[in-house]
Amino acid sequence: MRLVTRLAIALAIGITTSVAGAQQFPTKPVRIIVGFSPGGGTDIMARLFAQKLNEWWGQPVLVENRVGATGTIAAEYIAKSAPDGYTIMLGSINQNALAPALYSKLGYNALKDFAAIVYVGYTPLLLLAHPSLPAKSVSELAALAKSRPGQLTAASPGNGTAHHLSLELFMATTGTKVIHVPYKGSSQAIVDLLAGQVQMSFDVPPVSLEHIKRGRIRVLGITTAQRSAKLPDVPTLNESGLKGFEIINWYGFFAPAGTPKDVVAKINADLNKALQDGAISKRLNDIGIEIGGGTPESFDAYVRAEVVKFDKLVKSAGIKLEQ
Repeated sequence: MRLVTRLAIALAIGITTSVAGAQQFPTKPVRIIVGFSPGGGTDIMARLFAQKLNEWWGQPVLVENRVGATGTIAAEYIAKSAPDGYTIMLGSINQNALAPALYSKLGYNALKDFAAIVYVGYTPLLLLAHPSLPAKSVSELAALAKSRPGQLTAASPGNGTAHHLSLELFMATTGTKVIHVPYKGSSQAIVDLLAGQVQMSFDVPPVSLEHIKRGRIRVLGITTAQRSAKLPDVPTLNESGLKGFEIINWYGFFAPAGTPKDVVAKINADLNKALQDGAISKRLNDIGIEIGGGTPESFDAYVRAEVVKFDKLVKSAGIKLEQ
């Protein structure tokens, strides 16, 4: 009986300590790691959340940009960080679903090295063209690319991004050859598209909507299955003749695998609260983000399904990349 009593007391102390730890978290600065350059869509969102969490937690919440290799440098850094909740990542489809399908060698395992925290939301990708390009529809762009094989250039925020994969699928579906020009983030890619240094790209609304409204770039199509309420006049690529074309650029927070579940639950609860905050939800809506939310378990299941989906898609399209 004494042994049972001791075990019961030890268990109770453990549970109490765990709950107390989550309630006290954080007691020091928290870093949000972003795998892309400042000014891009992921960076914009990370800074919104950092500011709000800083207010609520009373601790500095810092955004740290670890740029390169399509976000996989940041992902590898998170995978090897201490699993205590003080270093988390605003990840995306790129490093958490596409990279495992596109690259044979990664410094992390997308399914084993991360603890999913919360699904932030998604953006469609927009097929953009510089106004000087004589194409005002997806079909016209495809015809132009066919007539000029290997002459048109397309920007992306990096090899292996959803933007790059969209370009590869565009070429595979239309039978065209476009020169891919990778950058280190959307903020750099959009600058050269605006200047006409490259002629087209797939990119997200957060970095392109204002330029579209001002007529500085032309939008030809959207990669979602249905048209967007924000851009109702923009046809989907599917309805433009690229049958079955559907890719969304999703975002979510991750911690290193092994992070205590109560700490993950604490961060999840506060990020869900932030997603419902009026100022944040308005800002996300203004830049074209479809807001998510939910439990760590639901996000984990979603990521696993995405890994399987894109592994099949990449293989069926015959896409191969060297990192």
